[in-house]
Amino acid sequence: MACPISGHENDAPTAAQDTTPRRFRRGGKGDTLVRADEGFFGPGSVAWKVWTYPASALQGFFRAVTIEHLDPDLVAAVDASGQVIKRMPVRYDRTMEYFAAVTFADAQTVTRMSDILMKVHDRSYGVNPVTGNDYEANKPSSQLWILVTAWHSILYVYEKFGPGTLSRDEENEYWAQMKIAAQFQPIDLDDVPSTRGEVQAYLDSWREKLSASEAAVYNISEILDAFENAFVDLPKPLRMIGRPLFRRSVIATYPHWMRGMMGLKQSKAMDAAMFALWKPILTAFSKSPGAVMWVVGRICPRAERYIDPAIRGIPAETPKVYTPEVARRMFGVPQTPREQREELLRLRAEGKGQKAYDHNHQDTILEFKNAESEDTAKETLEADGYKVG
Repeated sequence: MACPISGHENDAPTAAQDTTPRRFRRGGKGDTLVRADEGFFGPGSVAWKVWTYPASALQGFFRAVTIEHLDPDLVAAVDASGQVIKRMPVRYDRTMEYFAAVTFADAQTVTRMSDILMKVHDRSYGVNPVTGNDYEANKPSSQLWILVTAWHSILYVYEKFGPGTLSRDEENEYWAQMKIAAQFQPIDLDDVPSTRGEVQAYLDSWREKLSASEAAVYNISEILDAFENAFVDLPKPLRMIGRPLFRRSVIATYPHWMRGMMGLKQSKAMDAAMFALWKPILTAFSKSPGAVMWVVGRICPRAERYIDPAIRGIPAETPKVYTPEVARRMFGVPQTPREQREELLRLRAEGKGQKAYDHNHQDTILEFKNAESEDTAKETLEADGYKVG
């Protein structure tokens, strides 16, 4: 793995290094991206090794986002906007775009994208109709739950559908890299687990807090039918065949105690059959970059420009790997996401904050790809009077 630089603002790309953002078509030919640097992990990192395995964007992602629904306040935020059901293909595409960028994109893109995400999430707040608690998408505890369930799920499916367990040193590196990723969300870093044991203890600590509302059960079922509801650009015969097999493969990864909460049942024999079926399929795909990118271009085209260089081994313009602290000083809003949240809460308390999303809104999407240019990122962040930092 490349060594992170802890350098100076002068390490930023100069005018001589052409980092002009390219225009991209959704899922079209030529959706490639010239990265200024190798971001925060880089080729050879354990994060790249695990996240480039095909199961990450399939079973791993859907395991994570469905388990996340068992956080009662998080699902209240999701249900209030209605976007998971109303615009599932776009919601999946954008979430994969963000996670893929954090893992594979260059430092300036990731840093600015995290600032855009803060703006997107700042409008997701209200009162949970089930518990009566206040919820907000930028709440540190909910953001940590999202982070850990994602990184744990991606590693879990790598182990179950892929090459198997990592070495102890590799796994320690993996969890250390999760802590790096945490710095792009409003998370208290002292709370981020850093070993397998700490991750398991963290997940166990959530068990008594989890619940499944009617909205959670409904959303989970709809999300599990991703081949029908999310992967709308795949050929129809493939969607019909894949729908039940994919649904069962994700269910196979859930702990049995959790399935009842979700309103799901599946035998151990079916679990074993799903692992036996999908492992050779995903292994074969992992050896064919072209096949992987054919699927990626049809299920998450916004993420394609970040995933493609990692899958095909296309190097960045420089081999630099940054630390989040240096990247933020050079490229982003000066405040960390955690500090941005505090300012956003203050503005909301003063009546100067953003309006909460309406249910099933059709508001214009704040495109994450705008983070690839300093000018478009600034324009996106400052639109509608939004100002932080």
